[in-house]
Amino acid sequence: MFKSTYFNRSLVCMIVTAIFLLHIAGRIEIPLLNKVENIVYDIRLSNTTTDTVDPRIVIVDLDEKSLAQEGRWPWSRDKLSFLVDILFDYYQIHVLGFDVVFAEPDTTSGLQLLETLQQLTLADNPEFNKVVEQLRPQLAFDEMFANSLKDRNVVLSYYFNPNTNINPDSSLPKPVASKQATPTSLLQAKGYGSNLNILQNAAIAGGYFNNDTVDSDGSYRRLPLLMTYNDEIYETLALAIYRRAMKVTDIQFNFGEGYGDQKHIESLKLNSLTIPVDNRAVALVPYRGKQGSFMYISATDVLSGAVPIETLANKMVLFGATAAGILDLRTTPVQNVFPGVEVHANILSGMLDSNFKSKPDYMLGAEFLELLILAALVIFLYPKLSSIQSIGIFSVLIVAMFSLNIYLWQTLNIDSILATPIILLFILFLIQIYFGYFLETKKKNKLGKIFGQYIPKELVSEMSQSEHDYTLKGESKEMTVLFSDVRGFTSISENMSPEDLCELINEILTPVTHTIHQHQGTIDKYIGDAVMAFWGAPLDNGNHAHHAVTAALAFTPVIKQINNSFKEKGWPKIEMGIGLNTGTMNVGNMGSEFRMAYTVMGDAVNLGSRLEGLTKQYGVQIIVSETTKAATPDIGYLELDRVRVKGKKEPVSIYEPLGLLSALTSEELSIIEQLDTALSDFHQQNWQQAKSAFIALSELQPDKHLFKLYLIRIDEYLDTPPEDDWDGVFTHKSK
Repeated sequence: MFKSTYFNRSLVCMIVTAIFLLHIAGRIEIPLLNKVENIVYDIRLSNTTTDTVDPRIVIVDLDEKSLAQEGRWPWSRDKLSFLVDILFDYYQIHVLGFDVVFAEPDTTSGLQLLETLQQLTLADNPEFNKVVEQLRPQLAFDEMFANSLKDRNVVLSYYFNPNTNINPDSSLPKPVASKQATPTSLLQAKGYGSNLNILQNAAIAGGYFNNDTVDSDGSYRRLPLLMTYNDEIYETLALAIYRRAMKVTDIQFNFGEGYGDQKHIESLKLNSLTIPVDNRAVALVPYRGKQGSFMYISATDVLSGAVPIETLANKMVLFGATAAGILDLRTTPVQNVFPGVEVHANILSGMLDSNFKSKPDYMLGAEFLELLILAALVIFLYPKLSSIQSIGIFSVLIVAMFSLNIYLWQTLNIDSILATPIILLFILFLIQIYFGYFLETKKKNKLGKIFGQYIPKELVSEMSQSEHDYTLKGESKEMTVLFSDVRGFTSISENMSPEDLCELINEILTPVTHTIHQHQGTIDKYIGDAVMAFWGAPLDNGNHAHHAVTAALAFTPVIKQINNSFKEKGWPKIEMGIGLNTGTMNVGNMGSEFRMAYTVMGDAVNLGSRLEGLTKQYGVQIIVSETTKAATPDIGYLELDRVRVKGKKEPVSIYEPLGLLSALTSEELSIIEQLDTALSDFHQQNWQQAKSAFIALSELQPDKHLFKLYLIRIDEYLDTPPEDDWDGVFTHKSK
């Protein structure tokens, strides 16, 4: 179950990551991610704009003042002709771009009425015809305007649309190149709205001002520099103005490898200028700041000559409208209401400064890798961390992503996604938290019900954080078992009331159990005053023997505290015998259909019980087997004997643990060494040497029953020597 929980958690994280990867690859669209990414882009752009005025570009503004002074728009073409003349002849500007379309003939002069009269009623009147011909040059405003455009750096504007041509009398400027010679995926137009043929043919160039890449929120963040119509490539207004101002004749395409056999446009080359674009030749608009990044001059002030010559001399001029009624206002990242003409001015300024943000093709691969790394860290690292560590890692990742993104933006001029990986990281962490804190609660509750009565809460918590599947099913493994029993409990209980006896049992077993739990032991069962515990299950513990022996050693101060409490109550003093053995045991939920218990069984368990029974005979509190001693080389032992316990044929060496070797005194270490020598003489039947050694040990520790026991055995063997095949093993006939 718990392995499946980990699998399900990882699977959900991988599915979410896959969805995000498909989104950034353009296979699916998640509008919310696009919206948040746009917001982050706007914030990042607004906080890094230069907020300076570009003196090279001036906007002649069709503003409210001009409309009030010169009349409503559209103005007559003779006035526009005069505007062009005064800008080039008087102010000596460098290039002029119109951000308006002149799609309809000018009928304000009355020439059309005169021509109609001439054709219908006065065609035979020579005097009338003469007057009409004399007035025609002064009244043919479109021709007058066209003549002003000729042989000057004037760029007219037009727009593409998804429909057919709006006005058959209009025409497009010369294309930049033929699409057939350029394998690209540029945006395609089906129709256009342009200037009168007479005007467009007179102008040196033209550029479109529409934007087919406006984001779903209506904001102008990017703009296509090139588009196609009828297999011909056309340029945007700002690009057309730049090319005429800088005398750029050709536009070159720089291609990347792209995907498969397809080559993708990476940038446009205009002499020494390289403009980074995407495969559709779309560039990010390099906004300098809010409205006012360029000088605005009211058109009526230009017409009246009220502007100082040096203000416009040799400048690039854009003619556009900011008057609200003309509806040339846009939404941009830097300002919600922004003049459309200033969008083109920003692009032109960016070209002059070679200051464009880019998003190279390789960034898609980098963004893929970023999301995959985030997912891998969360899936594989998060389950192994604590809550505080997880929050720390989460915070570091957020800071790292912010720092990297800002570095790419400000230093390398690269636009990279930021909101998407952060949102993914949040979602993945929420998934982990959900599984970790809600579903894992079920795991902890289940483990608590199963093992809570056997092992401490700390181990239950550790088990719940592990991906291991813990069950009550039987298994065979190496473990260490402990048996403890209160000596002489029967005689104690005979002299106590039932109420006092219950209280006494509780006051013994509670601290003993707490000690076992402190040393990561599992309580098997209580048998009256006896306790059975084991180490190594259900939680794997490679150091189970060490924990078991140190728990047994910790019983000594616990028993002392119990006896101090009993003395105050007038209860008898207690002594406890403890036996430990390490070996292969069967552990699991065993019993009947009426009652089950999580317990251990096997010969190794039985030996542990027998060793507890020997403690009284050797006058020690703790006895461990040779396998337990071998598993705990960091603990110092006194060798007690080599014995055959009841029910077993194979002999086993038994030992009394004294404590950690590093904590033993020099006297204790000396006694261990002397005892080893005495036992060696004893087993070699060097009775007199052995007797002298044990006498010396008894003098050092007069209360040590073990030394007296061996002196008694030696005297018996001196009187009645053992058989010739004696192996030094003492056989115990009782438990």
